[in-house]
Amino acid sequence: MSSRTLRKWLLISTGMLCVGLGGVGIVLPLLPTTPFLLLAAACFVRSSDRLYNWLTSHRMFGSYIRNYREHGGMTTRARILTLVALWAGVGYAVVGVARSLSLRLVLLVIAVSVTVYLMRLKTVTRDGPPAHVPTGKGEAPGA
Repeated sequence: MSSRTLRKWLLISTGMLCVGLGGVGIVLPLLPTTPFLLLAAACFVRSSDRLYNWLTSHRMFGSYIRNYREHGGMTTRARILTLVALWAGVGYAVVGVARSLSLRLVLLVIAVSVTVYLMRLKTVTRDGPPAHVPTGKGEAPGA
């Protein structure tokens, strides 16, 4: 087996693992979805046009990748669903599962950090650019 073939199969395998982890991340609040899907896309773009096209046009996963890569953000709906799942999972873990105070605090710090990160992302409209695109005409940077 040539090194090129081995590299291709390693990238495809890593990409598929990342798609799986991203899918699990949709329902498990502390496992991030978007970074795994972005890593999968990066693996596929270097190894398989067919898998890259499948992932970026996938009904559920494609919008995560396109919105983040093209616009650096996420839709309001995706943000709300992500935050509800995050806090439901963390709330359940903190109240019903975690016994030690230190574990509860770690979970809360992670949840707050993820929330802050998500809230700082641009809001992307369903099929277009971010909701606010500075025009450069009399607007302060970051306005």
